[in-house]
Amino acid sequence: MRLTLQAITDPHAYDEVVSRMPITSALQGWGYGEARRVLGQVPMRYLIRDGERTVGAVQLIRKRLVPGLSTLYAPRGPAIESLELLPAFAQAVRGVAKPTDVLLKIEPPYPYLAGENDEGQNLPAAFGPFTRAETEQPEHTIVADLRRSEDELFSGLHSMARRNVRTAQKLGVVAGRDDDFEAFWEIFTATNERAKLGAFPREYYETMLREANSYGGEAYLVLSRYQGKALAGGFFVAMGKGTYYLFGGSVRDDRVGEDGKPLKDSKAPDAFYWNAMLDAQQRGYEFFDFWGIPRVLDESKHSYGVFKMKLKFSEQRVWYPAYELPLSPLAPLVKRALRRRKDQNNLRKRGTTDDVL
Repeated sequence: MRLTLQAITDPHAYDEVVSRMPITSALQGWGYGEARRVLGQVPMRYLIRDGERTVGAVQLIRKRLVPGLSTLYAPRGPAIESLELLPAFAQAVRGVAKPTDVLLKIEPPYPYLAGENDEGQNLPAAFGPFTRAETEQPEHTIVADLRRSEDELFSGLHSMARRNVRTAQKLGVVAGRDDDFEAFWEIFTATNERAKLGAFPREYYETMLREANSYGGEAYLVLSRYQGKALAGGFFVAMGKGTYYLFGGSVRDDRVGEDGKPLKDSKAPDAFYWNAMLDAQQRGYEFFDFWGIPRVLDESKHSYGVFKMKLKFSEQRVWYPAYELPLSPLAPLVKRALRRRKDQNNLRKRGTTDDVL
């Protein structure tokens, strides 16, 4: 089989193809690429063609490393009919790559179900010339099947989550879609500072929120409020059958009541997760991606608490492995340099060379 990549400049037509592919992700949407442009990266969009038939679409992000060297990256992509097309896709990419492109990384958005004590060791090692690589997006995550009824969803929660959701309801916590970006930003930045995670410039998130709503998918905020104050929230992108919780967090409620005593714990984070799931279900999405849990559990790390929180709302863990294709003899050298740079960033931000997840 011989595939070709056909450049496309119509964002609506491109997103329509991404939305209808059986293997797809909102990170392949046009709006996500525009957010990457804010970081100085260049998004390029192509239809994947088998003769006269469109069998997929791909958004390749070109990242300039130094003058004369760059990499290509398909965030949770390509969107494609079948994984069996990936070897032919590799050859098609060579036809559009520049001489400066030394390495291509893809993250096929096909979820591999994880078993108990599964660390991803049984994932496919290769697809033709593509070989396993480190992911840029979280490789291990939790998903929820939203095709069940609301009652079935609720009964599937951990007993603690059900109890906390009921407590939040009794206290009058309100959670749902919200346009208050300032409130989200306050929660998000406070969480990042507390967990020493770091973040992109604010313009990156504002651009994604605007552009991902413009062509075929959507981006939106969900906030959880107690007595009007936003205490938990998140940023979502959605396309096709799925929605993805990319960024968010929570803040401590240090207010006091009229009696001068601290307010009761409103369980706002639990209300956030539950209502975000309900919102997605009511809008017709079939699965909910909680976006990232640790590969290896370590109770001393912030990520372990995040894992335990998400696990209360679904126990279905999946893997999204990455694969790479060398485009130049310089690829091994570039890989080592990128790993060293990542280690240095981790060390500077969090005092460890370990990745967040």
